[in-house]
Amino acid sequence: MKTTTTQLIETAKELGLLEEEFHQICKHLDREPNFTELSIYSVMWSEHCAYKNSIQWLKTLPKKGPHMLVEAGEENAGLVDIGDGLGCAFKIESHNHPSALEPYQGAATGVGGINRDIFTMGARPIAQLNSLRFGSLELDKTKHLLKGVVKGIGDYGNAFGVPVVGGEVHFDASYNTNPLVNAMSVGIVKTDKIISATAYGKGNPVFIVGARTGKDGIHGAAFASKDITEDSTDDLPSVQVGDPFMEKLLLEATLELADKDYLIGMQDMGAAGITCSTSEMSAKNGAGMNIYLDKVPTRQKNMQPFEILLSESQERMLVVIKKGFESDLQAIFEKWDLASAQIGEVTDNGTLSYYMNNELAAQVPAESLVLGGGAPVYEREYKEPAYYKQAQDFDSTSIKEPENLKQVAEFLIAHPNIASKKWVYEQYDSMVGTRNMTTNMPSDAGIIDLKENQKALSMTVDCASRYVYLDPEKGAAIAVAEAARNISCSGAIPSAITNCLNFGNPYNPEVYWQFVGSIKGMTKACTSFNTPVTGGNVSFYNQSSIKGEVEAVFPTPTIGMIGVLEEKKLATGLSFKKAGELIYLIGRPADEINGSEYLYSYHKEKLSKTPRFELSEELNVQTTIQKLIRLELVESAHDCADGGLFVSLCEMGFHNNLGFQIELSSEIRSDFQLFGESQSRILVSVDPLKQEIFEKQLKSLTNSYFLLGQTTSQNIEINQEDWKEITHYKELYTKGLTDKLN
Repeated sequence: MKTTTTQLIETAKELGLLEEEFHQICKHLDREPNFTELSIYSVMWSEHCAYKNSIQWLKTLPKKGPHMLVEAGEENAGLVDIGDGLGCAFKIESHNHPSALEPYQGAATGVGGINRDIFTMGARPIAQLNSLRFGSLELDKTKHLLKGVVKGIGDYGNAFGVPVVGGEVHFDASYNTNPLVNAMSVGIVKTDKIISATAYGKGNPVFIVGARTGKDGIHGAAFASKDITEDSTDDLPSVQVGDPFMEKLLLEATLELADKDYLIGMQDMGAAGITCSTSEMSAKNGAGMNIYLDKVPTRQKNMQPFEILLSESQERMLVVIKKGFESDLQAIFEKWDLASAQIGEVTDNGTLSYYMNNELAAQVPAESLVLGGGAPVYEREYKEPAYYKQAQDFDSTSIKEPENLKQVAEFLIAHPNIASKKWVYEQYDSMVGTRNMTTNMPSDAGIIDLKENQKALSMTVDCASRYVYLDPEKGAAIAVAEAARNISCSGAIPSAITNCLNFGNPYNPEVYWQFVGSIKGMTKACTSFNTPVTGGNVSFYNQSSIKGEVEAVFPTPTIGMIGVLEEKKLATGLSFKKAGELIYLIGRPADEINGSEYLYSYHKEKLSKTPRFELSEELNVQTTIQKLIRLELVESAHDCADGGLFVSLCEMGFHNNLGFQIELSSEIRSDFQLFGESQSRILVSVDPLKQEIFEKQLKSLTNSYFLLGQTTSQNIEINQEDWKEITHYKELYTKGLTDKLN
């Protein structure tokens, strides 16, 4: 019985397509689609693949810079020139929805997928970072998700053999249902060995290599493009299952193949599987492909065409080579004990023709599927939410200063958002590969030794999502600035960013207002720092709809940034070295507590302005620290951020158990100075023998600096009052998170 148009439209809606999108598909095909074709469009036109609700604004981000080798959207990951014939490939992506349902595999396959994006370009991954956000630790569900995600990241990454060198973990009730799991990978490639995700040359063979294709992950991209509801557990088959040991073999085989001149192009099979790889590789050069789905190695018998096409089984690549070298490719993958199978050939007609047992299962124009091609593009309505004006009207002087500031200090240093994340990072291998320079030298950013030359790479992930909620434009600019500040404090010069944009439902005008504001703020900051956006990921629908209650996560545009140290000796740690060092604050003292953990968690004031921030001031502070480090005038440098001055000073003292004596300004409230999170501030320690030349240089670079005091052997003194020893706060800091987990 023939399916009617009405039935097809209902099927399209069930697959996540709009009715108007169904009619667009009919125009592209010049006929009505069959079920397999509808399934293809449902994943390729999903938000996860097509960015249909975000691409208009993403195009406004700065994408050009002095080091760019590949601009955003051109390849699987961003690529910047780091000199000496080397490029750095790096990217951050989300695996939020899978991790919400199955935290272990959701997080593990997120790590696997982002590493494949790097080595499919011919780059060897050398470092990983992650940005994790969870709900309230009072909930058993949060503890379950945290433990599963951390174990998934650790088990996969450790087995794969790439060190985790940095990251962040944050807790807030807005993430109770929707945790955020953002994974970043960084790799190195010789610039003459870069692999492109492309296909061309009529008759050239198309291979699938790596793992067999199963039913895991089917419709995963569409699943990631809708809210979490009571029925979301029914989507568990959309969560992929990973095998890090196979991925390690795939890495080595891929890099061996990268050396061969018969390689045309390669693409990771991530979201939307074979569908995405065949369409994106073909569309890049106007090519097409004939694909024979019955030749795809499968794990289950009798898989349907749509299941094979949409499966997101992990550890797979699509490879195009020159005709005549089929046996050469197969020999490489046999050597690494991996499957390889020719499943088709390149055509020159721009059409993807998928066959099953010699019958045509689906036929679509490649260009109609992809971002920048025929995929729909929307600019959604947006409006300022009522809470924003309420936040702007807040006056922090309305908060009464506590009588006992030591209690505040103890509260903050033990708060899970500030306390040590040792329980997390001890489950990650940070030393594998022997490139990590910060294993015994804590720094504001991870630093990786480039053994190929005298340079090093600095990298970080940052986003104060609470600031973004309070003021999306300013908050996103702060996220970029903080990432750059961490890079600068480590001794490097910021080079470029990748981003992972985590928001609620784009059809909600207030959510879309947050998104648009974030893009504007990011654009301003990246332009100021000359750090172009190399690519990344948009993750909408981080929003729950349970029992009629709709709640979106805090807007979280996570920034992954890399920087270059032109000499390894510039690597700078955050720890005080010895007693008697002078402590300086570069920048202005905090004179407000807007947006701070102190205001939010201690005083329970949820709405305020963002902390003080001016881009011109930020640029001056960062330029200053970069020059001081190159003049070898500082012993340590640390961004003054979460928790404010007191927390940052303690963090500088913990590694070597050194305390500090400081004097606060009598003109500003003490709680503002100690716990405010005003931006554009860096703490440094200086050898007293270098004080004169340090201050001379400082005066020539900035007019905002203050001598706070000096380091001590153990004791902490503020305004000549005893605040106990550093070990007291170190114990609270060390146990803050683990006490909540037990």
